Amino acid sequence: MEITITEAAKEYLNHKLVPGDRLFLALDDGSSKYSKLGGTCAIGNKFQLVIADTPDPDYAEPLASNTKLNLTTGPLELSYLGHGLALDHHSGMLNLHDDSGVLDGAVTIDFAQPLPADEQARREEMKALGAKVC
Repeated sequence: MEITITEAAKEYLNHKLVPGDRLFLALDDGSSKYSKLGGTCAIGNKFQLVIADTPDPDYAEPLASNTKLNLTTGPLELSYLGHGLALDHHSGMLNLHDDSGVLDGAVTIDFAQPLPADEQARREEMKALGAKVC
């Protein structure tokens, strides 16, 4: 899978990353271990960039790009990504789109953080955040 990263997105990411960082393109709809959001209105249309210093075997699918970023994604995410995949930065937001149109107009970026080990606490947090999204 290939992704084009625009000059504006490159410049934005250069301010967020340090050499050696890994970047995972992950769903942010509750299906990803990095996601804190969830709910039926977010399935397949919320993405996030996760910054990590170590590889993650769940996100080992390479995304070839026009940059030197170490960018990968997961097999589940690939089912939502199509031909002409591109990441742009416009009006203060990262935008992910492909030939079918906009996939997410507000891609977030953050450092990899473990989710709460307590499943009940995780579900409560997702429920509270999901109410703000839908």
